[in-house]
Amino acid sequence: MILLLLTLVSVSALGWLGWRLVSQERIVEAQRARERLEQAADRIAAKLRRSLDAEGRLHGLTLTIAKDSFSVAPPGRLLYYPHVALEPEAPDATFREGEAYEFREGQPAPAIAVYERLAQANDDAVRAGALLRLARELRKTGRNPQSLAVYRRLGAISGVRVAGTPAELVARHEICVLQARKEDAERLLSDLREPRWQMRRGQFEFYWDDVSRLARSSEAPDAVRVALSEAAGTAGVLAAGARDREQVIHAAGLPILLVWHGPPAHRTVLLVPVESVLQQIAAGEDVDCAALDGDGHNLAGRGIGQGRATLRSAAEFHIPWTLAVTARPGPADAGTLARQRFLRTSILVMVLFLLSGTYFIARAIRREADVSRLQSDFVSAVSHEFRSPLTSIRQLAEILAEGRVPGEERRQLYYETLVGEAKRLQRLVDTLLNFGRMEARARKYRLQEIDAGQLAEQATAAFEREFGNARKIETSGQGNCRIRADPEALAVALHNLLDNAVKYSPPDSRVTVEWSRASGQISIQVRDRGLGIQAGERKSIFEKFVRGSAAAAMNAKGTGVGLAVVSQIVAAHGGEMRLESEPGKGATFTIVLPAVERI
Repeated sequence: MILLLLTLVSVSALGWLGWRLVSQERIVEAQRARERLEQAADRIAAKLRRSLDAEGRLHGLTLTIAKDSFSVAPPGRLLYYPHVALEPEAPDATFREGEAYEFREGQPAPAIAVYERLAQANDDAVRAGALLRLARELRKTGRNPQSLAVYRRLGAISGVRVAGTPAELVARHEICVLQARKEDAERLLSDLREPRWQMRRGQFEFYWDDVSRLARSSEAPDAVRVALSEAAGTAGVLAAGARDREQVIHAAGLPILLVWHGPPAHRTVLLVPVESVLQQIAAGEDVDCAALDGDGHNLAGRGIGQGRATLRSAAEFHIPWTLAVTARPGPADAGTLARQRFLRTSILVMVLFLLSGTYFIARAIRREADVSRLQSDFVSAVSHEFRSPLTSIRQLAEILAEGRVPGEERRQLYYETLVGEAKRLQRLVDTLLNFGRMEARARKYRLQEIDAGQLAEQATAAFEREFGNARKIETSGQGNCRIRADPEALAVALHNLLDNAVKYSPPDSRVTVEWSRASGQISIQVRDRGLGIQAGERKSIFEKFVRGSAAAAMNAKGTGVGLAVVSQIVAAHGGEMRLESEPGKGATFTIVLPAVERI
């Protein structure tokens, strides 16, 4: 109990110490992570402010707005424009004659002749306008192949407009309509996705919808480009009279940052999605950034809701939004978790070692207590065994010495009793000597080739003579049972087995000794019809000082070392002991030894 209490106190103290260490490690690491997050937030906010102050530090779309001009750099980023380039286009008066034949007089032949003549002009704008009208008139008269050829000629002319739309775009669209081929529509849709032409919003939406229908596609235009296109139209209005240097607007559902520089008469406006701004300023930082509006709603970015965020306000750092920075799980977190796991594992291993040590110590203490008890029982039994014959020898010797024997017959009986008690005392001494040899492992057996049957008969006869033929033991067996053994040691083992068989059997019961040969082994069996041995005792009775329950039930004398001596002798000969028993029906002890093979 004291050991268990000490172990419980030690384990509790170790567990408490480990919990405190893990808690302290967690608190310290949380403080370090918070400091790193604060420093990262300061760096990102400062970097954003510097990028806003210096033109070109942020990568986006730049609009140059002057009194009579509107340009975009880099080109091709907008799907549609608030102002389109002033590309050449022929005046309507140039085609008045042909259109009069076409619409007012309804004479297609003269109209086609006029358009063909104008299609030979050197001016690309005039030629494009004439080709468009010629192809239209040919379609109206049902000459689609000729009309398709004219549209292809129109598609080869670039840099001019017809009806306010790039001539190439008009021609390719009409070709898609006439041929109704999906691959032509898909190519035109790809060019609209990466716009090659400047057009207004209405024109783009018309062509996108119609070409998507021809291509049988449900794809929507790129959301970021749509947002930039809408923001470009709003930027010109805001930049003209705005006083602030930057502003966030919502275009097509996306937040777009506007940053302008220069005077209102010639102003440069930078358009960049807020998401792109966050990616640029957070590059190289192991954190997630988000932009919040004045109400705390998320404009762009990620990280909010995944952990505690560090905020940098718009007023404090002069930035267009509130910046929220959160830590991203990375190697630092992995290292912290690894250290905590190592600490917990170390404490667990120490606790397991402590519990294991306590278990083995308690087991050793219990075993020593059992051995001490068995030794005490052994000493008590040996003392009793020695005292009984010595008492008889002393009493009979005193009677003989004092001459108080009534007659010669009685004297002879006393002498025989003295001899019997002396033999009993000798057997006890021999048993203890054999046990001592077993304990010291010092006996050296003199092995020789002998016949197991002869040895069994001799040991049985010697046992019967020792007991004065009081019990008749039956013997039987096969011939040619040659073994290599120490005759004296093996006789002691058989003597102990016979002694137990007689001791734990009724006086009128039968005891047999049998020997046989099978599968290269010699078996010597000692069988009785006594009380038998309980199943739970069939292993322990071969241990030193252990006596079975049958000994207590019959109050039989003994020291508890006989079977331990037998087991040691048989093992030293390379054999094994086998036991078969059924309570109330006796027991069979079998010595199994390797046979000597004759060549």
